[in-house]
Amino acid sequence: MPLPNTIQAPSLIQTFQFFSNPTGFLEKVAQRHPDIFSGTFFAGQPCVFIQHPQAIEEFFRNEKQKFGLCENKSVQALIGKYAITSLVGENHKRHRQLLMPSFHGERMRCYGQMICDLTEEILSQQPLGQIFSAHTMMKEISLEVMLKVVFGLYSGERYEKLKHLIPSMLNLLASPLLSTLVFFPFLQKDLGAWSPWGKFLRICKQVDSLLYAEIAYRRAKPDPERTDILSLLMEAKDQEGQSMTDQELRDQLITLLMGGHETTVSGMTWALYWAHRKPEVGEKLRQELNTLGNNPEPMTIFKSPYLTAVCNESLRYYHPGLVIFPRVVKQPVELLGYTLEPGTRVIACTYLIHHREDTYPQHKEFRPERFLEKKYSPYEFLPFGGGMRRCIGEALAIFEMKLVLASIISKYKLSLEELQPVQAKFQGFTLGPANGVKMMLKEQCEPRKSLQTVA
Repeated sequence: MPLPNTIQAPSLIQTFQFFSNPTGFLEKVAQRHPDIFSGTFFAGQPCVFIQHPQAIEEFFRNEKQKFGLCENKSVQALIGKYAITSLVGENHKRHRQLLMPSFHGERMRCYGQMICDLTEEILSQQPLGQIFSAHTMMKEISLEVMLKVVFGLYSGERYEKLKHLIPSMLNLLASPLLSTLVFFPFLQKDLGAWSPWGKFLRICKQVDSLLYAEIAYRRAKPDPERTDILSLLMEAKDQEGQSMTDQELRDQLITLLMGGHETTVSGMTWALYWAHRKPEVGEKLRQELNTLGNNPEPMTIFKSPYLTAVCNESLRYYHPGLVIFPRVVKQPVELLGYTLEPGTRVIACTYLIHHREDTYPQHKEFRPERFLEKKYSPYEFLPFGGGMRRCIGEALAIFEMKLVLASIISKYKLSLEELQPVQAKFQGFTLGPANGVKMMLKEQCEPRKSLQTVA
């Protein structure tokens, strides 16, 4: 049975257009087929792309019965066979139950002040009047959050080595060449330490060695007072009283690292960009934060309505993931009047869902107020996916995003040094800002008293 609304251009042309200008290509296709279409530009496989809320709702509600996870042995080889994103059935359910408590919203309270302090520490090292890359700065902040909050490392040899190796590994993975090789296993050739794939594998091996060493150290010297995510995962037990093995722990850490670090970095960079590209947004955000006083509690910051709206609108406008990982049809299913046969790959296109004119009027305008005026359904706004595979690290990612943005906006004055609007481009697997967003630190703001205190 033919796929719905198939793009007629050759697969190679589709792939080139998609990776060279992802948002422009998707928007052009959606002009002709706004709800559902089929293409062969994603990993070289024919896929059906859906971007209508009704189709998204049917997709997630039938996810367990009619859709299965598309296997990618190359990705599994990198993140491990026990990674939450690779598991299916009861194994997926067990690991999700083990992971969820460590990322519960209440757990975030003990990380809040640390995230604020890390942000201020890194900003304070930036010279006044010097242009810098906002994307690079966000990488530094997010790496420190990953090392301290997730891995529980603050100093020492393993901390220093991982601080050096992780950026090297992620930068290689973000390159167009390496990200392409992940989808085409036959091109993955280890030609020695100087070959791209060979270099990447050797760095991964060093990271693995350090993670296993840290896990072994924690097992030998357990400390019930530790609150980092690795320690919490080590304490977690399933319904039968079994905890995760060393390899299971390693695979979940690598998944958080590869799946969460760059997406969080891109989200924070876009939010900072828009707060300065639209000065009225930055000023309104600053006014809201000023009402909280000099040293507000992180959870108070987190609950700020306009801050939440700015972050949501940033994730809507340029969602770092662009699409939700493909599923494969297990039994005949109907979406928007089209019958899809078993074996058909289906992808929910987050970018197009977030840019539907009927859902988001004037969708090309960055307007945080839309999230204060309306509550969107999980089939209209899905920055962290949905269904039973909704992103496990959502709570930490949005918590980090809000606190980092608030810490910068409330305590520093920056200027945007980009003359033209910044375009989005692929940076590995995520949609990030081209050229990293050039900014300049002008001055540190004077502490202000809250309006309640003034009154």
